Amino acid sequence: MAKRSLRIFLDSNVILSGLVSWRGTPRLILDILSLDLPALTGLTGRYNLIEIERNIGKKMPEALPAYRRFLPKLKLEVISVPAPEELAPFRGAVGDKDLPVLVTVVNGQADYFVTGDKNLIAQIGQKDGFPFKTVSPADLLDKMLLGILRGNSIPL
Repeated sequence: MAKRSLRIFLDSNVILSGLVSWRGTPRLILDILSLDLPALTGLTGRYNLIEIERNIGKKMPEALPAYRRFLPKLKLEVISVPAPEELAPFRGAVGDKDLPVLVTVVNGQADYFVTGDKNLIAQIGQKDGFPFKTVSPADLLDKMLLGILRGNSIPL
């Protein structure tokens, strides 16, 4: 029986940080996901991609063509924007701006939600019952990806 790949959902800030910097943990995560390793599945949401394109369009419109060429190389599974009725059960868990992201992480059946937003990590950490762990990019690499690359099992 084949092992299920670890499903890693990337928040907008992780993808954007990894795209604009050649250094740092977010870039390393993007580089690893672009290797298309069978043990890892990278995820993000359509909502996140819309946010990224809006930010690039405002702050660096000349970078949009490069972004559009690079994005497919990440081989991310893109989860659709949640319907309004899907948001209701999660209302109050996080701020309204982050609610579609939270529901998308759940809908994508992610094992890990990777975000650089410390407030969001704290908000989700205060709630019980989410079927994923919320971690910073550095925590993902320190605790999980190095073990995967060494062939060790990673606790979910």
